Amino acid sequence: MSRFKKIGVLVSRCAASIQGLDTLPRNLFLRGQQGAIGSAARIRPVGGIQYSSSSTSSMAAAAMDRHKKAVEGISASVRGFFERKETFRIFHGSTNSTRNVQRDRMVDTSNLSNVLKVDVGNRTALVEPNVPMDRLVEATLEHGLVPPVVMEFPGITVGGGYAGTSGESSSFKHGFFNRTINYVEMVLANGDVVTCSENERSDLFHGAAGAVGSMGVTTLVELQLNEAKKYVETTYHPVSSMSEAIEKIEQVTADPSLDYVDGIIFSKTQGAIITGRLTNTIAEGTPVQRFSRAKDPWFYLHVRDAISSSPTPTTEAIPLAEYLFRYDRGGFWVGASAFEWFKMPFNRLTRWWLDDFLHTRMMYTALHASGHAKRYIVQDLALPYSTAAQFVDYTDEALGIYPLWLCPLKQSPLPTMHPHNAAEVQADGHTLKPLLNIGLWGTPRHPRGARITHDDFVAANRALEAKLRDLGGMKWLYAHTYYPADEFWALYDQPWYDGLRRKYGAAATLPSVHDKVGVDVDAERRRERALPWPRRLLRTWPWAGLYGITKAIRSKAYVAARASAWRTMDVPVAPPPAEKDALRR
Repeated sequence: MSRFKKIGVLVSRCAASIQGLDTLPRNLFLRGQQGAIGSAARIRPVGGIQYSSSSTSSMAAAAMDRHKKAVEGISASVRGFFERKETFRIFHGSTNSTRNVQRDRMVDTSNLSNVLKVDVGNRTALVEPNVPMDRLVEATLEHGLVPPVVMEFPGITVGGGYAGTSGESSSFKHGFFNRTINYVEMVLANGDVVTCSENERSDLFHGAAGAVGSMGVTTLVELQLNEAKKYVETTYHPVSSMSEAIEKIEQVTADPSLDYVDGIIFSKTQGAIITGRLTNTIAEGTPVQRFSRAKDPWFYLHVRDAISSSPTPTTEAIPLAEYLFRYDRGGFWVGASAFEWFKMPFNRLTRWWLDDFLHTRMMYTALHASGHAKRYIVQDLALPYSTAAQFVDYTDEALGIYPLWLCPLKQSPLPTMHPHNAAEVQADGHTLKPLLNIGLWGTPRHPRGARITHDDFVAANRALEAKLRDLGGMKWLYAHTYYPADEFWALYDQPWYDGLRRKYGAAATLPSVHDKVGVDVDAERRRERALPWPRRLLRTWPWAGLYGITKAIRSKAYVAARASAWRTMDVPVAPPPAEKDALRR
C-alpha cells in the first residue's frame, strides 16, 4: 500500500468514525483513480440537473410543461402557508452563503434546476433558479454565447445571483448580475404566480434583487447573453500600493475594449490589477494557461508568481470558461486555510493530491459542517474609491488578512438592497459613481497572538461594520451581519422596502432581510452552550475539520467538479455580421 493510500484510508476512517458512516467513496484520495469515475459522471446529469438548450420546439414545450407543473406545486405550498398565516423559508438545495441555514417550514424549490431554452436569435436563456453557473455556461457556450456576468464560483445559482448580490470582474461594465436579467417569474407570498420586468411590476423586479428572497419565490429567469469568444487575453499589471491599484483601476475601466477587470492585493506593497479582453485569436508567442486541472496552478498563486518575476505587465491567453471559473480551485485563496488548520504542508504536491476537496462546492459544504464559518471572516465590502485605501489601512492593522480581492462595481439605480452610496455621483450630478468591492476572507489576527474566540470574532465583525459605515461603505448580505435592526435600516431605505413587502403581501409570511441575515449573538451563544458534548467535540481541532470533510464527501459535490464539460468545450466562432445577415436572408 502506498504512503498516500495509507494516509487517505486513515483520514477516511477517522471521518467515518465521527459520523458512523458505513462507506466512503473508494480511492477519493488517489488522483490516479479518477479517470473511470470522472468519465462515467460526464455521461449522466449531475445532481439531478438537466438542460434542454432549445434543440427542438417539442423539447422546449415539454420542458415548459414540466416547469409549470413544478411551479403549481410550489404555488400551492406557498398559498398553504399564507392561509395558515405561517412564516416560511425557501430551500434551494445548495448555498454559497456563510450564514446558518434553518430547515423548519421550508418551501422546496430544489427541483427547479433546468436550462429550459437558449434562444440564439434573441441571445437569451430561459433558466430555472437553481441552475449553477457551470451548467449555465456549458449550455450557452454550446451555442457560442455567454452571460455578461458569470459568478466566479461554479456552484452559485442563477436564483442566488438575483436574490443575493453578485458582482464579478465584468460588473464594472454590466453592473450586478440582476442587471443582465430581462424578466423574472415569481410566486408571491399569497401563492399568485406573476412576471416582473422593467415594464411589468418594475418595482418588484428591482426591489427583489438583493433582497435575499424576502419578496417572493423566484421560479424562472430570462437572462441576456453575449457573443462568446475562445479566449480571454489576460494581463497582470503589477502595483506597489493600494493607491496605485485604485489609480490603475480607474484607468483601465475607462477602456471600452476591456471586458473584465479585477485585482489582488497580496500585501501593502504588492498587488496586481488584472484585465481581460475577449478574443478568438492569440498573438504569436502568447502562452495559453489553464487553471481547472489538478496539475494546474491556483490562479492567485499564478498571478503572484507572474508579478514577482516581472516588474512590467505580462499577458497570456486563458480559455473563456477557464477564465470565468479561475478562482474555483482554492476558493480564491480560502483553501489555503485548510492546510493551516490541519497543519499540513502547502505545496504543489499536496494541492494536487487533495484537489477534490479544494473546489468551492466541497469547501462550502465542509465550511458549514465544521462550524468554522463562525470563526472565519468571509465578507465582501463595497466602498467609494476615495476611502478604499483608508479601509485597507484599517484591515491591515486590525485584522492582518491578505490577500484581498478588488472588483470595481457599477452601482444599481436607487433605491436598492445592493451595496450603494447615493453621495457618490459623477460631475453631471445624477450618474452614480462606481464602488470598489474588497473581498476580505480569512481568520482575524488576535492583537495578543492568542487563539481567536467567538467573542473575538463578533467584536472584529462589529468593529469592521463601524469602520465601513464611517467610510461610506456597505456589506454584501450573503455573510454574517451583526448590525442591530436600527443600525441596519439606517443603511437602507426601510420605508421603500417595507412598502414593497406590504404591496406584494410578503410581510405576513416571509422573513425580512434583517430577519434572514442578522446574527442574534446571544441566541447563538445559548445554542452553542446547549450542544451535547459529542457535538462540542466536533467544534475542536482536528475533529471539526474531519467532520467537515466527511459531510463534504457524503454530499458528493466532487462529482460535479469532475463532470464539468466546460473544461474541454470548444467555443464555436460566431460568423461575422455580414455572414449573419446573409444566413438570415
